[in-house]
Amino acid sequence: MFKIFVFMIVLMMPVATFAGYDKPYVGDMIEYDAKYEDTFIHLARDYNLGFTELRAANPYVDPWLPGRGTDLILPTRHLLPDAPREGIVINLADMRLYAFINGDEAPYHTPIGVGREGLSTPEGVTKIVRKVEGPVWRPTPRMRKADPTLKEAYYQGPDNPMGTHALYLGWPQYALHGTNRPFGIGRRVSSGCIRLYPEKISELFELIPVDTKVTVVNQPIKVAWIDDELFLEANPSLAQSVAMEEYGEVPEEKISNDEMRLIVKTAGQWQDRLRWPAIRKALKERNSYPVSIARRPSLEVKGDVIIEHEKAAFVETPEEAKDLIEGYEPAPEKRDDIEKAQDKNSKTGENTDKIQIAEDKTAEQDQDNPARMLNP
Repeated sequence: MFKIFVFMIVLMMPVATFAGYDKPYVGDMIEYDAKYEDTFIHLARDYNLGFTELRAANPYVDPWLPGRGTDLILPTRHLLPDAPREGIVINLADMRLYAFINGDEAPYHTPIGVGREGLSTPEGVTKIVRKVEGPVWRPTPRMRKADPTLKEAYYQGPDNPMGTHALYLGWPQYALHGTNRPFGIGRRVSSGCIRLYPEKISELFELIPVDTKVTVVNQPIKVAWIDDELFLEANPSLAQSVAMEEYGEVPEEKISNDEMRLIVKTAGQWQDRLRWPAIRKALKERNSYPVSIARRPSLEVKGDVIIEHEKAAFVETPEEAKDLIEGYEPAPEKRDDIEKAQDKNSKTGENTDKIQIAEDKTAEQDQDNPARMLNP
C-alpha cells in the first residue's frame, strides 16, 4: 500500500517542461579594437566565427594584417534559420551549425566548413547514425587520382583531415568531423563533409547522441522581429562566398521570390515601415550580421482602445521592390512609376541605414573609415 501511495504522489507532482528556446537569434554583436598580432584566422577561432563571415563584416580591412587599433565588427549575433528547432540544424549559407539540445536555453552553435563548388554538401533531413573517436580517413579513388601522393588510409594523427572525432550521417560518405586545418572553417573547402574546429567537434561529440535528427538548409536570407525591430541578415550565397572570401565583396545577386515573400510576410502589417534603401544595401553587401530594416510600435492607441500587436498578417510585395527578385521584369507601363518610387525612397531614406558607433566620433570620420559603419 505504501508503494502504491508513493506512486500516486509522483503521478500528481508537476512535471518540468521546456517550452523550447523562444528567441529568433543567438549571441550579441561585438565591437573590437584590433591588436598588432591579430589576423582574421585567429580572431575567427577565438570568437567562434568563420573566416568568410568575419571578412564579410569587415570588407575594407586586410584580413592578414588588420593593424593595431583598427575597429572591427565581430558578427557574433545570428538569426536562427527557418527550420524546426530540434536536433541539429545546419545552414550552409551562413556556414553555421545550431544544436537544439539545451531545452529552453540558447542552442549550441558553431561555424563550419562546407563542400566546395562541385562537391556541395547535400540538403535535406537525415540523422546521426554512428559516432567514432579516432576516425580513419580513406581518400576516394577520385581524390587519389587527382593527388597520387595520397595514402590509401589515414589513421589517428596530425595528418588525418578528419581530425579526432566524427559523427557519421545517414547519407553515405558524409559526416560532421574535425580537421587538421582549422583555417578552413567558415569556408567552402571540403569534399562535401562538414568540418568543425577541433575543440568544437570534441564538445559536440559528447553532447550529441546517435539517432539525433540533422536538418541541412541553405538560407542566405534570414528575417526576424527582435522586440519591436525587424532585422535582416543577408549572407553571401554559396555562389558568392568564394568572392567574399578572396576579395571582401560580392557580385550583386537577385534574391528569389521566396526570399522576397519571407521579408514581406515577416513585416506583415508593418510593410509600410520597411526601409527599402537599408534592405537594398544589406542585399548588395551581404555583411553576414543582422541589420534593422523596420520598426513598429509595441502598443498602438486607437481612440480609447490600446492594441497590443502580436503576429503580423501577410501583405503583398510592393511594386517598387519587385526588381530585387530574380527574373522579375516589370510591365513597360509601370517602369516610370517604379523608378520614381525608388528615387523617392533613396532620397528620403539614404541615411536611415547607418548609425554612429561612438558618440565622440563624427559622421565624417565614420565615412572615412567604412569599417566603423554599422547598420541600425
